[in-house]
Amino acid sequence: MFNKKDYMSSLNKARRKRNQNPYVTYLFYGLAGIAAVMVLAAVVVFARKQATAFSEWRTERAQQQAEADAAAQALEELESQKESESAAEAEAAKADLAEKQAVVDAYGNIGIVHVSGYLNVRKTPESGGDIIGKMQENSVCTILDEQDGWYHIQSGEVEGYISSEYVLSGDEAKTEALEQVSLRAVITADSLNIRTSPEIKDDNVVGQALEGERYQVIGQGDGWIQISSGYISADYAEVKLSLNEAVKMDLRAMAINRYDHLVISKVTNYLNVRSSPADEGDKNIIGKMPSKAAGDILETLDGWYKIRSGSITGYITSDPQYTATGQEAIDLATQAASLMAIVRTDRLNVRMEPNTDSKIWTQISKEERYPVEKQLDGWVQIDLDTGDSGNGEENDGAYISTRDNNVDVQYALTEAIKFSPMEETANQQASLRSKIVNYALKFVGNPYVWGGTSLTNGADCSGFTQSVLRNFGISVPRVSREQANTGKGIKSSDMRPGDLIFYTNSKGTINHVAMYIGNGQIVHAASRRSGIKISTWNYRTPAKIRNVID
Repeated sequence: MFNKKDYMSSLNKARRKRNQNPYVTYLFYGLAGIAAVMVLAAVVVFARKQATAFSEWRTERAQQQAEADAAAQALEELESQKESESAAEAEAAKADLAEKQAVVDAYGNIGIVHVSGYLNVRKTPESGGDIIGKMQENSVCTILDEQDGWYHIQSGEVEGYISSEYVLSGDEAKTEALEQVSLRAVITADSLNIRTSPEIKDDNVVGQALEGERYQVIGQGDGWIQISSGYISADYAEVKLSLNEAVKMDLRAMAINRYDHLVISKVTNYLNVRSSPADEGDKNIIGKMPSKAAGDILETLDGWYKIRSGSITGYITSDPQYTATGQEAIDLATQAASLMAIVRTDRLNVRMEPNTDSKIWTQISKEERYPVEKQLDGWVQIDLDTGDSGNGEENDGAYISTRDNNVDVQYALTEAIKFSPMEETANQQASLRSKIVNYALKFVGNPYVWGGTSLTNGADCSGFTQSVLRNFGISVPRVSREQANTGKGIKSSDMRPGDLIFYTNSKGTINHVAMYIGNGQIVHAASRRSGIKISTWNYRTPAKIRNVID
């Protein structure tokens, strides 16, 4: 039977016996120590991991903070820079505005033009007054006075009158002008080529800028300024903040401005002017327009222009192959316009020297036009179409007085001349003369070449008459002074088409010959400048007239 008391006594005995075994005790404590070490090691590892993680976190956190601080500083610096730049820009804008305002204020009572194209500046306050300048859209001026719808103005170097209808004034003008101030190139040369590219080439010129004209600057560099229409040399322009102003009428432009509806002949010799709008051969020719001659279109018909040119009113073809209008005509006229002396009296003395004591060596006729070589005080030297003497002798100087208002010196264009071809007749000799004259006229416009005898490639005065007559079996000497001794002498009242007219130099020596073609006109190889042309028979005082035909 189980005895609890015995059991407990046995158990306690066993416990005592166990506790009395040192190895067991050591084992127990060893295992406990190991467990403690392991726990401690685990704690240490954990602690180290935690410390490492914390260190890494702290480092990362410090780095993030540093980056945040750097970003904040950069942002602060950027904001500061922006504020500085804004302040600088504000100052620059303020200075720029001040400069622009100074440009506007310099005009005093300012006016600004509002037109499409140009506004004419006139010499007098009337619509028919002479045009002395032009003002583009937004050009400005100082208003000096106002009267009856006109402003008396000063703009650039132009003082004159403009219609007040097209001009803003007062505060409104100041405000608008301020917006128009910009960097402009002001032309300082008489004229300056505008080119398609910033380089000097023969084929890249597209126009010309004239002295005083102003062009907005698009860009500049390497000695060139870019404007809206191309490039100009920086050597002949001043770049500055400015407003556009009036420009003086170019003297060539003034010549063009005399025509309301300009037409220019585009031929190498002559364009026929007819009495009616029809090609009837020689029957209805009443005049001829030389190459680049000008006329005013009065009426446009089917294939024809009715024109006025010089003293002639008639009809010319409207074929663009032979005639130019619009901008093309203006461009051609600008090239062709030259300074001329236009005779306004019936007969005008031509002297060897520019004084009244000098010898009179010929006379010229009313409405004749002569290229001006020099302008002197009260005199002009003209190119008299004297040709050469035939032996290489230089031409004399030819001077006419401008003091009696007998001469207009101005840029002008060549105009039509009266001319009617000779008609064939039943009379054999008359028919021969008409054939000779009409043959000679085929070569009008061809060049003058001293020593030449070619009707197409060039001839001098005597070479021309010799070659024309030779074609009809008529022989004359080579030089003019020898031709003057052939045939028989006749009076001017007796001369007929085909007769030869001779002229002298200032020494009285014959140095020029021409062929009479009827209607008071001659055809001759005039000079290097003029080539073979038609003139009035007494454009110089004739010395001899010879019949070499019959």
